[in-house]
Amino acid sequence: MTRETRVIDIKEKQGRSGPLVFVVVRHEISNSAGVAVSEEHDIVYREHGPAAPAQAAPSDAAWERTVAADDVLLFRYSALTFNAHRIHYDRRYATEVEGYPGLVVHGPLIATLLMDLLRRSLPQANVVKFNFRAVSPLFDMGPFVVCGKPDGKTVKLWAKDTAGNLSISAEALIG
Repeated sequence: MTRETRVIDIKEKQGRSGPLVFVVVRHEISNSAGVAVSEEHDIVYREHGPAAPAQAAPSDAAWERTVAADDVLLFRYSALTFNAHRIHYDRRYATEVEGYPGLVVHGPLIATLLMDLLRRSLPQANVVKFNFRAVSPLFDMGPFVVCGKPDGKTVKLWAKDTAGNLSISAEALIG
């Protein structure tokens, strides 16, 4: 198996919070038979500033699972994904330099946990498409909840903090 990662596009824009840079990164995993997985990440970079107001998460979950992300899990996920950003494993850096209240839980880790919730809840489901959007960060200081609700061929998924604020919203299409 090989993984090829490419930056597909970079665009600068002006948003309400200031300058934004949008980067599209494509990952392709393939073997001798060809591409097995193609994944695109749309990443938004913005200047450090005040957080957006909290948004309430949906309250009608059919499934929920509480997750406690500790520093060991975050370090291992960083290593597994070759993510060297210190906000995920260096508490002093995350809190003193970046100004976060704790270690930041990786958005893709939360997305993986949402897919795991779907797999546990609908083990026979064949997911043909999955999209997720980070809304606000989660930190390692307390547990968070991954939630889901089937809606025909679509499954709505989301993650929320213990106060019920939305962190990630996602949607899976089942074929």
